[in-house]
Amino acid sequence: MNSAPAGDGLVVSIVSHGHAPQVAALLCQLADCCGASVARVVLTLNVPEPEAAFAAPPGGWPFALQITRNAAALGFGANHNRALAGASERFVCVLNPDVVLLPAEGDVMAALCQAAAGAGVGIAYPVQVDAAGVEQDSRRELTTPLSLLQRRLLGRKPRRCDWVNAACVVLPAPVWHAVAGFDESFFMYCEDVDLSLRVQLGGWKLAATPVRIVHAGQRASGRQWQHFKWHVRSLWTLWQSPAYAKSLRRLRHQGHIAP
Repeated sequence: MNSAPAGDGLVVSIVSHGHAPQVAALLCQLADCCGASVARVVLTLNVPEPEAAFAAPPGGWPFALQITRNAAALGFGANHNRALAGASERFVCVLNPDVVLLPAEGDVMAALCQAAAGAGVGIAYPVQVDAAGVEQDSRRELTTPLSLLQRRLLGRKPRRCDWVNAACVVLPAPVWHAVAGFDESFFMYCEDVDLSLRVQLGGWKLAATPVRIVHAGQRASGRQWQHFKWHVRSLWTLWQSPAYAKSLRRLRHQGHIAP
């Protein structure tokens, strides 16, 4: 394991929950495509995995790699909050282990940091596509009971972007610290909705960045009972939250949602 004090640039948080082969490949992609812009990577092992799986290439990593092990598995938000606590880099990145970077897109992290540096930007995000290059529904409208039914039953497409999937997002560090990262009352699912809402309520905006990454949603909540329960519980937590209520009032005031 390599470690180094934080500095300028970008710190990337990746959580592995038995994803060693995917993470090893992703680290190599970060080194090859984004080595100039990534200062530090914090890799959290949420379940036991051999550190040898993440061995550095012969020339070493172009970034500091810090590996931490959890004594017990934590939720999505809790893991990233701990990884990015006290980060002094200019930008922070939350990155899923199943993301694939495309060499043709160049330094995706540099592009995201440039977008995140824009005036008033709170979250910069890329275009997510599947392996065939088809864009995924990673940016959506506020998830209300009605919009959820319309999307699930009628296939209704979003007309605006109220929140973004957190498989790959870059935030200015001051924004991340100001909103205190993810709300850990969400164990899994909807923490990215909540983060997007709180960032916007704080006066910042979401910034689309014209670079692509590969990330095909696993949709585990549609196949596994435990994930379905987590999803339902998280939706209920979201709908009871102050951020949701304030965002709903704002969208109604703006005429986006009927009173």
